Amino acid sequence: MGQKKGLLIDVTQCIGCRACQKACIQENNLPGGDDDQLSYRNYTVVQKHDGFFVRKQCMHCEEPSCVSVCPVGAMTKRESGAVVWDSNICFGCRYCMISCPFEIPTFEWLSYNPRIRKCILCYQRIEAGRPTACSEACPTEATTFGNRDTLIKMAMERIQSRADKYQDHVLGLTEVGGTSVFYLSAIPFDALGFSKDILQNPPSEATWRILEQVPNVVLLGAWVLGGFYWIYRRRQQVQESEGHTSGKESKAKGGH
Repeated sequence: MGQKKGLLIDVTQCIGCRACQKACIQENNLPGGDDDQLSYRNYTVVQKHDGFFVRKQCMHCEEPSCVSVCPVGAMTKRESGAVVWDSNICFGCRYCMISCPFEIPTFEWLSYNPRIRKCILCYQRIEAGRPTACSEACPTEATTFGNRDTLIKMAMERIQSRADKYQDHVLGLTEVGGTSVFYLSAIPFDALGFSKDILQNPPSEATWRILEQVPNVVLLGAWVLGGFYWIYRRRQQVQESEGHTSGKESKAKGGH
């Protein structure tokens, strides 16, 4: 597959045409709709914040927390950089929704066979050597597809060449340990609807630390339960012994 792929979204160049959203709907056979919130109807949406248009979608984290918490392996990180899910394995626990620091995965609440839904970075296309549908449809190059390393370099060069135009930060470069989707903006990212409290370290690190303790917890629990059982059995033995002794004494008195 070669290098990981990704997207660079330059908010300053987005005109809000929603061509990306329409292309995504067509590519993934989604119901679509005019709402500007991620749902089973749309994998990507265009929102307006403070006079700027910004599209929201899965960030495809380098160390995705959704993958680390999935108990059945329905979520996976592919070599292409895409974080995808397998609806045939997913049983709807929704741990991925709870764990995602960007609050991306959604659920088909009204379906008889509900599934998790989110952007899959058009992994079939990019693994076949084609760009994502959204980047191909963008008329202003507000969304650029390419090798992850190349996109990072491109983003840094834009900031350096136009310091008056951009915030001095590439969103997705360090957040949660890095992502495959990057943002450039003229205004602070929290004004675009991104949280100020996004972790810099991968949330999955905490997940794995917790999971690593599971065997220790099980062993401790077994040890404690074993101790209780030993005490219980010891008490039973003492009671039986005392009862046996009392019985002997009663018989001895009766014999006299």
